[in-house]
Amino acid sequence: MMHSDDKHTDSPAIALLKELGAETTKHSGGTLLTHLLRVEALLAAWGARPALQTAALCHAFYGTDGLPVSLLELSERARLAEAIGAEAEELVYFYASCDRKASYPSLAAADEASVTFRDRFTGEEFTPSLQQRRDFAELTVANELDLAKVNASFRERNGADLLELFTAWTPLLSEAARREVTTVLG
Repeated sequence: MMHSDDKHTDSPAIALLKELGAETTKHSGGTLLTHLLRVEALLAAWGARPALQTAALCHAFYGTDGLPVSLLELSERARLAEAIGAEAEELVYFYASCDRKASYPSLAAADEASVTFRDRFTGEEFTPSLQQRRDFAELTVANELDLAKVNASFRERNGADLLELFTAWTPLLSEAARREVTTVLG
């Protein structure tokens, strides 16, 4: 797995991440930047499309329901979109906006009408498209598996619950992601 900036020599995303302190922000397994690079590399290894890989690299820009640290305010979404493209920025926002408690349980429901996603920033509830749910699931799995790989106490504390959740999400996951879940968690 790549842990350097080699692939990103002139990347506006890396420049913005460094400018906003991701290189010095502590995170499991090193810095926030090293974590983001590992998550991006994992999605690349799974064959994810470029926009999803870029979203993985930038998934922490607006914070998450599990990590309150944010690099940009929501009012600065245009700045991130300029650096990474509109599609990748929309994936970053979608990932960051997830109210996990409200959204996780129904994400993989077979009946799309049963799927409820709550935006934690606006409180809006809606049914995301199947592609949005697949992208969200892949990014979530890559993020959590990276944490489980680099932090044994995280894996011990959360591994069983993550395995249960990701097993429920199996219909949304690529074969590569499913294999990685089994390898890392069970």
